[in-house]
Amino acid sequence: MQRISGPNENLSRDAAAWRKQNISVLAYEIELDLSHAQDPSVKTYRSKTTMRLRAHGSSETFLDFIHDSIESITLNGKSIDPATAVHGSRIYLHDLIQGADALNTLTIDGQALYSRSGEGLHRYVDPADGATYCYTQFEPADARRVYANFEQPDLKAAFTFIVRAPQDWHVASNQSPVRVDNHGDGSATTHFAPTLPISTYITAVLAGPYFVAADTYTYTRDDGSELLIPLNATCRASLAEHFDAEQILKLTRAGLDFFHELFDYPYPWGKYDSAFVPEYNLGAMENPGLVTFTESYVFTSRATEAQYEARANTIMHEMVHMWFGDLVTMAWWDDLWLKESFADYIGTLANAEATEFTTAWVAFANRRKAWAYVADQLPSTHPIVADITDLEAAKQNFDGITYAKGASVLKQLAAYVGADAFREAARSYFRAHEFANTSLRDFLLALEAASGRDMSTWADAWLKSAGVPRLHVELEEAGGVITAAALHQSGTDPITGTPIAHPHVLNIGEFNVINGVLQRTESHRVELKSGSIELPFLLGRPRADLLLPNDGDDTYAMLDFDPRSLATLLTHLGSLDDPLARATVWAALWNMVRDATLPATAFLAAVRAHAESITEVAVLAQLLTQCVTAITHYLPAEHRAAERLALSEAVTTWLTRAAPGSDAQVATARALATLARGSVANDIVDGLLSGELSYPGLDLDEHLRWALWQAKAASGTLDEAACARLEADAAAHPSAVASSGRLLALAARPEANSKAAAFNQALSGNAADGSPLSNEAISAIAAGFQLGTHELLDGYYDAYWSALEEIWSSRSIGMATRVIRGLFPAAQDLATEGVHPVMEKLNIWLDSHEQAPRALRRILLEERDYLTRSFAAQQLVADSH
Repeated sequence: MQRISGPNENLSRDAAAWRKQNISVLAYEIELDLSHAQDPSVKTYRSKTTMRLRAHGSSETFLDFIHDSIESITLNGKSIDPATAVHGSRIYLHDLIQGADALNTLTIDGQALYSRSGEGLHRYVDPADGATYCYTQFEPADARRVYANFEQPDLKAAFTFIVRAPQDWHVASNQSPVRVDNHGDGSATTHFAPTLPISTYITAVLAGPYFVAADTYTYTRDDGSELLIPLNATCRASLAEHFDAEQILKLTRAGLDFFHELFDYPYPWGKYDSAFVPEYNLGAMENPGLVTFTESYVFTSRATEAQYEARANTIMHEMVHMWFGDLVTMAWWDDLWLKESFADYIGTLANAEATEFTTAWVAFANRRKAWAYVADQLPSTHPIVADITDLEAAKQNFDGITYAKGASVLKQLAAYVGADAFREAARSYFRAHEFANTSLRDFLLALEAASGRDMSTWADAWLKSAGVPRLHVELEEAGGVITAAALHQSGTDPITGTPIAHPHVLNIGEFNVINGVLQRTESHRVELKSGSIELPFLLGRPRADLLLPNDGDDTYAMLDFDPRSLATLLTHLGSLDDPLARATVWAALWNMVRDATLPATAFLAAVRAHAESITEVAVLAQLLTQCVTAITHYLPAEHRAAERLALSEAVTTWLTRAAPGSDAQVATARALATLARGSVANDIVDGLLSGELSYPGLDLDEHLRWALWQAKAASGTLDEAACARLEADAAAHPSAVASSGRLLALAARPEANSKAAAFNQALSGNAADGSPLSNEAISAIAAGFQLGTHELLDGYYDAYWSALEEIWSSRSIGMATRVIRGLFPAAQDLATEGVHPVMEKLNIWLDSHEQAPRALRRILLEERDYLTRSFAAQQLVADSH
């Protein structure tokens, strides 16, 4: 066993495999003392871990613990000197007793650090009432920030948590409490029941004066017995008035009904808590029995149906994981995609079929798949089954390929093998591998048994290659009718350089303009096995106004439109009467902008002409966000002001015409506030903030109010009196939204002092008084800093390039990523000649830092790709005018 000095937090796959080969862990008992968490001067808490393990093959091993201090280590009753055993974040052990019947008992007692990064045990002080809240977040490998353990998914064990905290706090973990000891000093210790075998990354603790709504769910098993599942829905006390707990619990019950029927396997984890927590880095996390969610899903402002739909989708996604991910877990992070893709696909299916959100696949086509297409065109693209050599790589592979591309491919797989076979494969997979760890091959074997189809060719094509397949229909016409027609697949795997030849089962849609409405007139099911397929059903007929490959969005592919279809879309898209087809087409047009095959000005014109007719607010909101990106990144500088003004005028008109209190009104008001950061609609911003202007039904809630304050700040109209009003607003209505909103607004002011302060705080991670900034605070400050002219910002970037390695080495990967991405100079103008200065500095850094950590280089390589696309899109517009 080779000792590694330094922080040594980046566990390799090989080291994990060696450890798995030599030990097995039976049980953990973890004692945490959070009784002083309310005192901000206390930076640490006691963490004591006792574990029972067996050794086979070696008497040596090592544990993981990112700690403040370690007071004692005891192995089988013998004390071990921490000074000799502890190296960085690892604890090295010798003299383990070997043998199948030999049991080793290990106890590690130390101090762990409270977190402000959302990793480990995060501590948050509520600005509304000063109350302190704690929660854990561990995926992929941050349980070691809270207790000593073997931090890898295939060393499952039973976990018993014992947590001391203020006696009036709500304390929760994966299992229910079995005993609470009141100490008579204001604190109490909660003893929880042991879990079934689970991985470290899905253990969880919640502690604070949380509001709790309770309910129960009953499931009748096949033998007639009943399974009673206690339900909780939890949020900060100051948010209780906004918390629609009944709806959360209703969705939870609906999901449990759906998945019990679909998976035919009773929920195994006892209780089901849904906890909504502050400053959360993710949408949610599937800890069995205690699912944690971002509290942005507790709507303190008017929420649209799209927001409710997105929340319901996340609830269903995490519930899928109770079976796929928690019950059956990947052996290593190479197969992270399988649990996340499965949850993304089946979660959307549940949303569409078990809730009121029947258009869930529309949002999936327009938003989730857009994420996948972006990720799959980056230089960091990878096969769905990725080669994850270490934890840093795992951390960065929670990306659009792992989630959305994988989910899209599983949707295609269900079309390929049939929904019934897919369901039966999942059922047999859970029964065969319950509480165990698996690899991709195990799931493919279940699919082969259920479908009768050989899955190896399909898996090689879809799962073990990278890159986006492209589909287009090629026609020949004579005498007004089609004489030849074929569907072609193109694209190249960017890793291997080989042509993409995926199998697809999909529909070819024909759409025609009839009485001014673009509507589907035919749809044809086809199976494309490799490069191309003839389409005989189109022969001898006049061609349609629009031919839409992947009608119904069953497969994963970008679309190339023939000239007539594109012209039809740009002219008649507003009348397209099918929501899923409409979402698919808008997504395709945006991909064309990013690929510099459709000028951003044409896309913006299409949005102005047609977007008001969109009935799905999720699609509308996505389009308006894309428009802001197009103006900022995909237009030459000389076009931006006019296009921003034209879009703001269109959005203002839509706002005026929107039904009072409607989702469209909310979406357009928020979009207008974002556009107003570019010095448009100042009169509307001032009027809404002062109360001199109002729109019937539009509530100036905190999200809209702070978006308006940010627009006023960024546009340079936040004078001294207005700044005092902003500060008074933040003081009068303290909240998480106000805290972040204020930081962004102050950093957005186009003043040298404001930019200097914002840059220094984001770069250092410390506030002006030297106190550490939280994850969300850093992101807000960085976002505000970026709202400025080149004259204001360009002078700071020399310090940015020189600080990159120190930022990466001194902070967690999550916090370092926030800073590096947040401060990257992404908004640049097309160079008039030669290499752009930012691109030149970026290339010099990459060329001179070939040995920098791969995860750090990945961020910068991705940013270079975004910048390259930005310049190509700007050049296309410049050339077309």
